[in-house]
Amino acid sequence: MGALDEPFVGTWAVAAGLVTRWALEHDFERIAPDVYVRRGHKMTATERAKAATHWTKGQGVLLGYSAAALHDCKWIDAHLPAEIALPQRYRPPSGIRAVQADIPAHERCYAGEYVVTTPARTALDLGRRLPRDQAIPILDALCQATKTTPQQILDCADEHQGQRGVKQVRAYVPLIDSGADSPPESHLRLLLLDDGLPRPTTQLPIRNEHGTRVALADMGWPEWRVALEYDGIHHFEDPHQRARDRDKANELQRLGWRLICVTADLLHRRPDQLLFWVQEALYANGAPIDYPYP
Repeated sequence: MGALDEPFVGTWAVAAGLVTRWALEHDFERIAPDVYVRRGHKMTATERAKAATHWTKGQGVLLGYSAAALHDCKWIDAHLPAEIALPQRYRPPSGIRAVQADIPAHERCYAGEYVVTTPARTALDLGRRLPRDQAIPILDALCQATKTTPQQILDCADEHQGQRGVKQVRAYVPLIDSGADSPPESHLRLLLLDDGLPRPTTQLPIRNEHGTRVALADMGWPEWRVALEYDGIHHFEDPHQRARDRDKANELQRLGWRLICVTADLLHRRPDQLLFWVQEALYANGAPIDYPYP
């Protein structure tokens, strides 16, 4: 990637001979004071974060969504404003959210050349202000990307005891699971837990009688041989994927597993039907739950 393929400081690029003043004005777009991108370029969340740092001339600490993006957390909306903490109050340009805050040294780290809040502090900041169903998918992904543990988030919460939203974060922490590979998988797990079902194991390997792994289920209960798979759009559009899915379902049936395939429609529009199928499968395979029929 070239130096001008992501947000850059205009005066630096001109002084370095990477672009002329004329080209800067005609081929690039000013997104913040002295910060530019190629005209028509669609920025990612990571690039928005870098642009915010350039705007502060390296003085700020990226936090919240921007810190999560630079920690390689997936699923950060590219249209959200960049978030940065500054020691003094500034009026930020459009597309940047600046907060006045002093981030302690032990709650900062580097993501490449950019100063960001540590993963635990990032999780705390996001969890303090987001509703549960928005927070958990991001916290799942953040913990997966950074190997941060729920205990590290709790330790960070201890240092901010009494501050707004910390109690909320404490309630979220037991729900975090870094095994979730997408927001729908996080939402599916929350639906199961809200219904009082046993906590499923995520990224569950399933092996045949020879010890060969035949599937890696999104989540399930190995003790009762019930597995759930969230089927995204590629499961329906790709004929090779559909064939693999059928083969896997047949093999799991042979091994005595109950496989429940979950779609977006089932998860969001017919959750009662989904829960009934899960309860029925668990009950039929010996799980200690109530008989699901009315």
